[in-house]
Amino acid sequence: MSTVWIIALIAVVVLVVAAVVIVGRGKAGAGGGRGLKRRFGPEYDRVVARHDGDTKAADRELGERVKRHGSLELRPLTAETREQYVAHWAGAQEQFVDSPQRAVAEADKLLARLAADRGFPDGTQYDEQFSALSVHHAAQVNGYRKVHRAAHGENSTEQMREAMIEARELFEVLVTAKPADSGQHRPQHTEDGKDHKGGTGRSGAKWSPSRSDHAKGSGA
Repeated sequence: MSTVWIIALIAVVVLVVAAVVIVGRGKAGAGGGRGLKRRFGPEYDRVVARHDGDTKAADRELGERVKRHGSLELRPLTAETREQYVAHWAGAQEQFVDSPQRAVAEADKLLARLAADRGFPDGTQYDEQFSALSVHHAAQVNGYRKVHRAAHGENSTEQMREAMIEARELFEVLVTAKPADSGQHRPQHTEDGKDHKGGTGRSGAKWSPSRSDHAKGSGA
């Protein structure tokens, strides 16, 4: 075989390999995006919006979160520790009537401490802890974002009320989840605070501070 034919054959092989790699990457990227959207749900849309609609940038960020925190394993809570957290959270809810700002600040600290106790990054590194929580509890993590912002900024009583309600969803998951669950089996609550099996959630009845309760307690 002449040198010309050898060079031509090598060139053809290189082109074929390059085409296969390009097509493969395209399929992988598309599949990864769909998989991330299913995994993160509303959080995926929030990240896309933060990247001004750039889905590739969002995929890269969320894919990196999964790489860093996907293998994280929950640490168990003792029954005593669980009950202490439930009591502290109930106290924060009661405090909301007289001081919404102090209540959301306490809720923010409780979530950070509880997440750390369950094996997530330390609460002093909020961004890293939030990223890890979003990988395993994407459906509830926005409540943590809201209560953290409410605790570190100026918000209306209504905004703080909504933050407390959403944050409670994450609290319930973290305080009740078993290590083997890994965020996959979450209690599904109905409007009366009972789960679908007819029982009451382990962390208590569903709570929603009303505007009238706050007005009565605050003397407004």
